[in-house]
Amino acid sequence: MQRSGSFILVAQIVVTVLVCAFLFVPAVLSVSAGVTANYFQGVWKSGVTFVWIGEVWRLYADTIFLSLEVALATLVVTLVAGVPAAYVLHRHPGRLTRALEEIITLPLAIPGLAIALALILAYGTYGDFRKSSLFILTGHVLYTMPFMVRSVMAVLAAMDAVTLEEGAASLGASPWQRFRDVVLPNVRPGILAGALMVVTLSIGEFNLTWMLHTPLTKTLPVGLADSYASMRLEIASAYTLFFFVMVIPLLVLMQAAAMFSGAASGSAGSRR
Repeated sequence: MQRSGSFILVAQIVVTVLVCAFLFVPAVLSVSAGVTANYFQGVWKSGVTFVWIGEVWRLYADTIFLSLEVALATLVVTLVAGVPAAYVLHRHPGRLTRALEEIITLPLAIPGLAIALALILAYGTYGDFRKSSLFILTGHVLYTMPFMVRSVMAVLAAMDAVTLEEGAASLGASPWQRFRDVVLPNVRPGILAGALMVVTLSIGEFNLTWMLHTPLTKTLPVGLADSYASMRLEIASAYTLFFFVMVIPLLVLMQAAAMFSGAASGSAGSRR
């Protein structure tokens, strides 16, 4: 029995190491290629250089800043529209609510290229709007809104929001005060989880953005694809390094914020 348990433990460790290697080895190779003078000669023969990083910054810095701007704007729009929408859908269950929820989550079942094509057919004739980054922002909001709504609704379903609101109403709180002072603090973990998904998906979204972008509104993934197609492999790999530097710290910070919020909510609940 003890040998069987040890074998299972060793097998689990081996599988975990293999999966981690399968995920991390390509990323490490790509990053190392971005600081190699000549990837085909290898890092030992050609040496390490940061020239390619400088070239990426010179050629594609605007795509990096545009990706951050679009991601932050997408987050703001999904917060302003998605959190109240999730609250209303939770407070008023019914057939109409379920239909609206399905409509909101419909972009998840449709390929990004199809969503982009629909936006082009609907708004492509509006020249200024079509050529601006607001067109990309519209597509990103449609694509990421379900993640914010679903995350908040999951937290609302897990907590007894109705009882909390009734208690606040008995003390004379208005509907806005109940939403601001009771609902929002309790759904903070869901908001943070949704924000994490929205920002990372917006920064990394390619299919939708590739259809919606113009030569002057390239985002980071589109610029990455362009560098792979038209530049040296080292430049494209250095571009990947920029992507990692942008996304990984953001993921760590937002995950830490979510954990801190969850711990704070747990301690507040224990005190109550």
